Amino acid sequence: MDLGVVLQTTPPAARVIELAKRAEAFGFTHVWTFDSHILWEEPYPIYSKILDSTNNVIVGPMVTNPATRDWTVTASLFATLNEMYGNRTIIGIGRGDSAVRVTNGKPTTLATLRDSIHVIRELANGRGVQYNGSEIRFPWAGKSRAEVWVAAYGPKALQLTGEVGDGFILQLADPSITAWTIKAVRDAAAAAGRDPKSVKICVAAPAYVGTDMAHMRDQCRWFGGMVGNHVADIVARYGENSEVPKALTDYIKGREGYDYNEHGRAGNSHTTFVPDEIVDRFCILGTPEQHVARLRELEALGVDQFSIYLQHDGKDSTLEAYGERIMPMLAESVKAKQ
Repeated sequence: MDLGVVLQTTPPAARVIELAKRAEAFGFTHVWTFDSHILWEEPYPIYSKILDSTNNVIVGPMVTNPATRDWTVTASLFATLNEMYGNRTIIGIGRGDSAVRVTNGKPTTLATLRDSIHVIRELANGRGVQYNGSEIRFPWAGKSRAEVWVAAYGPKALQLTGEVGDGFILQLADPSITAWTIKAVRDAAAAAGRDPKSVKICVAAPAYVGTDMAHMRDQCRWFGGMVGNHVADIVARYGENSEVPKALTDYIKGREGYDYNEHGRAGNSHTTFVPDEIVDRFCILGTPEQHVARLRELEALGVDQFSIYLQHDGKDSTLEAYGERIMPMLAESVKAKQ
């Protein structure tokens, strides 16, 4: 299983870049960031510096959306980074949350998301595509390659992911919900004539290594609030008695609102409705041994990558614990001499 980190582009950008460098030094394969240009700094200039300061990590947004930028601009950004740094980008995309809601917009339709995935992927991979009545391509991007991984929770979004996504991003680490979503994605891929195993699976959630559970829960409770925004949309669309697992939907009944000024922030005052049980299920908290146990459970379900949302007061210690203790425990034991 690959391991990645998800960073906010909170200034100073130098700190974000330093965390990315540390992540690579400890063996992480992917560095993702939020993409919400009003709440935090614009990520793409920061990607350029991260790529310039590292050797191997793959970099991209978790997640961008079809509404903030023209799709051709998004594709050109990735194709340019690929030309500069040798195809080390990845494109996480969804319907949009904070980046569009802060400007009083709303998430795009799934039809728009589907169309944007096609246009962005074709252009970013050096191929021609129909766009606004014309066949266009980047004549300079013939060697560019980038996968598009789709963030989803609800049944129709999971179906779209299986039909067109190179990968699937699930933003929570609950094994039962993970199993349900992976099945939905793979069933949709098979129905579309694709190899279900060709869709890569990424689970992303806060991880905090330590023994003070009360503190770790309080530092990560914001995540249940962030996920709750998407769950509220699902309940509004499908109702309370749909095929969506109650393990995902029930906890938002006490949700009264959300302040995007505190989005993704430890101590978010609008996430008090999130119970400890949800924090424990959605995140990975505890000793290295407890992290390894959950990661192995996720891997057995078919997860190809686990990425840590690194938004708490234990950023450096968690990176170190993963690099020094958890990754070696996950690695297969290979003897130098038999």
